[in-house]
Amino acid sequence: MLEFYKCSSSSSIEWKPSPIVALATSVDESQVAAAREDGSVEIWLVSPGAVGWHCQLTIQGDSNLRISSLVWCCSGSGGSAAGRLFSSSIDGSISEWDLFNLTQKVVVDPIGVSIWQMAAHHLIRQQFNIKADLDSLENGHAADKSIGDGDVTSDSEIEADSLDLYEEPLTEYASIAIACDDGCVRIYNISESDQLSYYKSLPRVSGRVLSVTWSPDAKRIYSGSSDGFIRCWDAKSSHEVYRITAGLGGLGGGSELCVWSLLALRCGVLVSADSSGSVQFWDSTHGTLLQAHSCHKGDVNALAASPSHTKVFSAGSDGQVILYKLSKPTKKWVYVGYVRAHTHDVRALTVAVPISREDVSPGDKSKRARVRDKSLDTSYNKWAHTGISMLISAGDDTKLFAYPANDFTKFAPHDICPAPQRPHIQLVCNTADGFTYLLLVQAPRWVDIFKVNVKRDVSGPCGGVSTTDLVARVKSKGLRKIICSSISPSGRLFAYSDNVKPCLFELKKIKTGKSGWSISKRKLPSSLPFAHFMVFTSDSSRLMISGHDGMIYVVDSSSMEISHRFTPLSKECDEGLPPTQPPITKMFTSPDGKWLAAVNCFGDVYIFNLETQRQHWFISRLDGASVTAAGFPPKHSNVLVLATTSNQVYLFDVEAKKLGEWSAHNPFVLPRRYQDFPGEIMALTFPPSSNSSAVIIYSARAMCCIDFGMPAGRDDDVEKVNVNSLDSTLKKLYSPMSGKLKRKLMGHDYESKNGGRKNFEFCAFREPVLYVGHLAKGSVLVIDKPWLQVVKTFDEQPVHRHIYGS
Repeated sequence: MLEFYKCSSSSSIEWKPSPIVALATSVDESQVAAAREDGSVEIWLVSPGAVGWHCQLTIQGDSNLRISSLVWCCSGSGGSAAGRLFSSSIDGSISEWDLFNLTQKVVVDPIGVSIWQMAAHHLIRQQFNIKADLDSLENGHAADKSIGDGDVTSDSEIEADSLDLYEEPLTEYASIAIACDDGCVRIYNISESDQLSYYKSLPRVSGRVLSVTWSPDAKRIYSGSSDGFIRCWDAKSSHEVYRITAGLGGLGGGSELCVWSLLALRCGVLVSADSSGSVQFWDSTHGTLLQAHSCHKGDVNALAASPSHTKVFSAGSDGQVILYKLSKPTKKWVYVGYVRAHTHDVRALTVAVPISREDVSPGDKSKRARVRDKSLDTSYNKWAHTGISMLISAGDDTKLFAYPANDFTKFAPHDICPAPQRPHIQLVCNTADGFTYLLLVQAPRWVDIFKVNVKRDVSGPCGGVSTTDLVARVKSKGLRKIICSSISPSGRLFAYSDNVKPCLFELKKIKTGKSGWSISKRKLPSSLPFAHFMVFTSDSSRLMISGHDGMIYVVDSSSMEISHRFTPLSKECDEGLPPTQPPITKMFTSPDGKWLAAVNCFGDVYIFNLETQRQHWFISRLDGASVTAAGFPPKHSNVLVLATTSNQVYLFDVEAKKLGEWSAHNPFVLPRRYQDFPGEIMALTFPPSSNSSAVIIYSARAMCCIDFGMPAGRDDDVEKVNVNSLDSTLKKLYSPMSGKLKRKLMGHDYESKNGGRKNFEFCAFREPVLYVGHLAKGSVLVIDKPWLQVVKTFDEQPVHRHIYGS
């Protein structure tokens, strides 16, 4: 039985996530960008259910450039399908985010006034066919005919019948309209050379321009101002077509009314959201009021529409997300309901349509074991299918929530990131003196080293408590943002990298002095670039640095020289060419110091032999999923364990370049309770024993103990997947017969031979967990932090909720 030691001094660990100020969906709708107040941008992979949400990239931007808006634009020929990501700042500059090199580049210098919002009109390469069958067309995408009954509500009929598509002409350039503080709307074009260049400005108006959007045909531009007016502009002539008094029909009006958001629908309706708490629907042709709803109890900050443009969502400072639907009989926009998942102001909304792998054809479906029927009426997985549009909300409580757009009020929202901006934590057990546990905690602008004091609770059933004493704190120069950090297994060396260069320090225990510890800086080679990730070898003799230039540097910790450089390759024929692979965001070394596993942001794995100093193997992304955690167990240095966003676990024999024995005998038959593992897997931890074959995989919500010396589980607790439905990478790894292998231990024999103990044992957490690590073979350190304690550190106050009777 494991002994759990909970860290009682978690308050000393710095964890203050930053509010989310903007959201934007990529051009192909597969990714969502989230901008935080601290200047960082996260790229999230969208999933059609509760499993698979993954923060693919985090780019640490300039905290002085406060982001006000995000927008994606189509890439040029040969560019990414997701598009190019731009952000505007309060200082009046526009930046582009390089998703390959993970950098922020200012492409438009400050214009002297603040930019409040941006809106893009994409370069249209294909025209809509007005006479197209609306049952098979939604937002320009072919509808998925394989969706079963019950996956889409009856509202889908209303959406199809009431769609009114415009024929969109071909435009020469993709254009961005920006709403400026001086009362102007400025337009920038993205030419074929992919340069963002100033085109023109619309006439200046009184008040600040706070919101802007394009009409679906790009012929008109709508702007909302702080003077309470909504203006319609001719995009070609720059003339004002009409203006609307936004307070008409709402709770208030006048010069103090702020129009925070605008949304132009394909059916010819313009939606506005303002500071009076009103959401209003206007005829965009004439500017006349259709409906007005005043359901919010504060400013309405954001609007979003379903892909069919027959549902509109609004969110504001009262923490509510409200749904309005176009009624088929009356042709009016009616209030449907609200969901309140956020505790603070909701600042941003966006809608995305996840892309997942195709379902297995009916003829190829393998037989499934009979299990007890479970009700799915309230299950989040009921609508987890391809083509189900997802609504994502974010705000001052630093969290992201996802909702099914078609069944918005029927299912509880999904907390995408229960531990936002979780600090990097690393535990060292095998220190030089053999008695001290050290803990590295990475804060945004400094690195802390703690000494962990473990005290067993004799009165309790098992485990105890642990306390921490601060040993050292190293701040980055000029308070630059720290990107990554690592401590050596001996505890003698630790390193970090900001966005300028990596730094290395030596930690020594001394007998004199108040603290009993001393820190000295070691000089690294000046040619080293700043790093995306860093890790030490098991003997602490080498430091591996994943540079932003795409190369992996091996630094000798004794001589402080670069002993070797690796260039990750997907093909052997590319050897000798400059780096062309995506950035390496995770690295792991084997206990014997022979292997280095490097994982890029998309889930590809590169295996390097540190003895021969050559790349040994390349593993393409597994079934299209990203790698969330990995490691080499102490028992077998040639075995690599991988966990993915699809909640699968793989064992690889890196020496033989094939799947490990456990994965070969348990092909895709993991228990359902693991496939529904709550939260994104953050990391895994192995017992520091060469005799153990177990591993603990954990997220912020739960942990799971897996013993690779035991089969995956019982037959009635697993769901098999036809090997023929897998991608090419997994097909190559599995032999033709491996998909038919049966477990030798089943049913009663399985439980009796293992003392009644099942594999894949779960333990749920009450509070968000930041770190789980083995202290010894039978003891585990758990570091959590009550979310209410984190909320108290926020600068913004939570939404006030009246309690009945108070």
